[in-house]
Amino acid sequence: MATKDISSRLDENADMTQRGLLRRIHLDALLLVALLALCGFGLLVVYSAGDQDIIIVERQLTRLILAFGLMAAVAQVPPHLLRRWSFALYLFGVVMLIAVLLFGDVGKGAQRWLDLGIVRFQPSELLKLAVPMTVAWLLSERPLPPRLPWILLAVMLTLIPVLLIAKQPDLGTALLVVSAGVLVLFIAGLSWWTILGLGLTVSAIAPLAWLIMHDYQRARVLTFLNPESDPLGTGYHIIQSQIAIGSGGISGKGWLNGTQSHLEFLPERHTDFIFAVIGEEFGFAGILVLLALYFFIILRGLMITAHAHDRYGRLLAGGLTLVFFVYVFVNTGMVTGLLPVVGVPLPLISYGGTSMVTLLIGFGMIMSVETHKKKART
Repeated sequence: MATKDISSRLDENADMTQRGLLRRIHLDALLLVALLALCGFGLLVVYSAGDQDIIIVERQLTRLILAFGLMAAVAQVPPHLLRRWSFALYLFGVVMLIAVLLFGDVGKGAQRWLDLGIVRFQPSELLKLAVPMTVAWLLSERPLPPRLPWILLAVMLTLIPVLLIAKQPDLGTALLVVSAGVLVLFIAGLSWWTILGLGLTVSAIAPLAWLIMHDYQRARVLTFLNPESDPLGTGYHIIQSQIAIGSGGISGKGWLNGTQSHLEFLPERHTDFIFAVIGEEFGFAGILVLLALYFFIILRGLMITAHAHDRYGRLLAGGLTLVFFVYVFVNTGMVTGLLPVVGVPLPLISYGGTSMVTLLIGFGMIMSVETHKKKART
């Protein structure tokens, strides 16, 4: 018994030492482990969805290493410096969006990229971070819940980049950016009457959006309402995705054994529709495991939000955590046919680099809020 007690105490001390080391370099152990587990699972799925092409996995792994490195670097920045840089980052992002509209690169019918010779990047990704940072900065020094003038100013700061992004057009990113600003307002304590008023206003002007939407965007809305109206055209993605998920049953067909994906029925299977591959190969059980990982990450982010040292950290961490939730909700909703297709990837699972880097930098900010709070109190 004594030997077992000594062994368990040594294990506890080693675990505490590892957590202490991570905390000294401003990384949250629980959040880091959950993110690594999610990304590891993502690599397995990408390998299968990418026709077992090891080059795709190597590229994804390289992006993950870069993204986790940036996350760790951002976690070293204290929240008070993040607050100080918020508005400058926002202005820089808006200028970049204007530059995209003037001389950005066109790809797949959209003008979303800036090519600087050395690097080619998508400035709209920057606004997914800059908008919640700026709205949190604006409201952190004001009495909460915010009064109407500050609410209107926050809405205006959110809508400027949203309109510029929608002009590219990029409806999915515009949706995420507007969600980022609105969710920080929500965390700031908007009354239900204010939320209801904003909702009714949006509902009233929503029909006007139909007039300015592109033809392919209108087709996506009509397909969402009735996918069977064009099963070989605009409805093909959703129908094949639902078939893949449904065919997986409870336990799935097994890793690498999906037929909808490997027989080329499922489009965009390693990017936006990778959730369907998970449903087919790992079944309902695999989807539950994935959603449990997402739930844990979101819960940990909300716990960090609740224990944040100051108002800015609380608003920023809460906004970024809920934006991550919106990513999950929108992608799973569109793949299962519950929402229109808007081109939002499954976070930290879908193949691609820009969204992954943005999300992990956001988690670096959340870790900064958590790990710098004791230093801020002393």
